[in-house]
Formats: sequence, structure tokens, C-alpha cells
Amino acid sequence: MTVDVPADDGRLVGSDRVLAVLKELSRYPDGVGLEELTRAIGSPKPTVHRALGALRRAGLADQDARGHYMLGDEFLRMAFAHHEARPEHVRIRPLLETLAARFGETAHYAVLDGREVVYRAKVDPPTGAIRLTSTIGGRNPAHATAVGKLLLAYRLDTPEAVAEWVGDAPLVRRTPHTRCTAEELYEELRAIRAQGYSVDDQENEVGINCVALPVYATSPTLPSGALSVSGLTYRTPLQALVDAVEDIRALLGELGEPR
Repeated sequence: MTVDVPADDGRLVGSDRVLAVLKELSRYPDGVGLEELTRAIGSPKPTVHRALGALRRAGLADQDARGHYMLGDEFLRMAFAHHEARPEHVRIRPLLETLAARFGETAHYAVLDGREVVYRAKVDPPTGAIRLTSTIGGRNPAHATAVGKLLLAYRLDTPEAVAEWVGDAPLVRRTPHTRCTAEELYEELRAIRAQGYSVDDQENEVGINCVALPVYATSPTLPSGALSVSGLTYRTPLQALVDAVEDIRALLGELGEPR
């Protein structure tokens, strides 16, 4: 593939530009025009246009009657096929469906990726007008979520480990309830290890609380991810979720226990 700009000028070159365009397209399910996409990418229009051409030839991007670009059917086919075939997804989705139906709230499965959690699966309740805006593949700060704190608890078991994880960059305060210091976070992680579950008491978003439990889907000793039920505070108080922890653990069965 030809390079349109020098490699050291700070702009996208080679395969990087193609991947950046592909990633940016995912933000526009209804399609995006070339001008807007060029501004978002920050690379010359001919460069972005050539990247789109390469993606279209591979079936990874498409163009509608308005001239707008979007992810192609081949990309969606590959993504969904890969996602559905993941072992943890196959085993956990029925549990999420059961929990969503029981609580009338959203159930998630998430994994840890550095300082963030990534949602691998999500099931909305079968009824209810108000639902969460979280998406499969979406991310949130680990320290501000029940799933994130749960997974950190099994990886950071000393004050020094927590302090090193926090580092010099301040933790983002998503709400007035977010724990943002190493000391606060360590104390919470210690409590999570003792009780075997984690909660989010409006720490990531005001009006939403959550309870999370570990899932041992791919490792017998370390949680591969966390399962959670996230509820709107006005209809599912946090205490109602905490009171149901043992029932959720029973549903998880061997998936919820180290081996």
C-alpha cells in the first residue's frame, strides 16, 4: 500500500489510516459523508478516500445512495460470527437473559482491559420503556463500575499494587460517588474480595446502580470476566440487587466458582 504522507508528520499513513477509518465508521451506524469523516480522522481527503476504497473492495465498508459511508456487510458478518462463537458468550448469554427477565433490568458480561472494562455481552429486559445506553464493545472506567472493581479486586491485592495501577494520572470522577484515590479504591477492593461481589452505587452514572459477580469462564483460578445486573435506582434499589446475590450465584453455578 502506498504512503501518502511522510511517516513522521503526525498524520495517518499506510495500514494505520485504513484501520482508523474502519474504527471511525463504527461511530456512524446511519452512515457518514466523506467531508465529515475526513475532519474526524484528521488526514487528507484523498488519503481517507483511498482508505475507503480499500475497505469497500474488501467488503468491510459500503456506500449508500446518499454517498454516505458505513460498515460493510462482510465486516458485520465476521464480527457477529466471532462474537457468537466466543466460549464465554455461548455459556453466559442464557444467564443474562434469565437475569434480565427476572429483574426487569439490564444484564452485562464484561472483561477488564487495562484501566477500562469492555462489555462483551448485554441483554436488555424484555419489557420496560427505559433501558441503558451501554453497548457491546463499549467501555467504562474500571474503578467506577461494579464489574471493573470486581475484576480489579482479584488482581490488585495490596496497597502498593493499587497505587501502582492508579499511577500519577488522576482517576476520572464520573459522579460525586466515584472513588478516586488509591486509598479509597484499595479499601473497596479488599471488601469485595471478602464478600465475593461488587456494587456500583451510582458511581459511574447518577441514577444507576449495579451488582457484579465473578465469572470463571476461561480460567479456573482468576475471573475471566464479571456478570452484572444494572438497575435504575427509582425502580430497583441497590439493596434489592444485593439481597439477590446468592440467587445470582446459584444461577452461575460452576461458572461462578474457582476450580
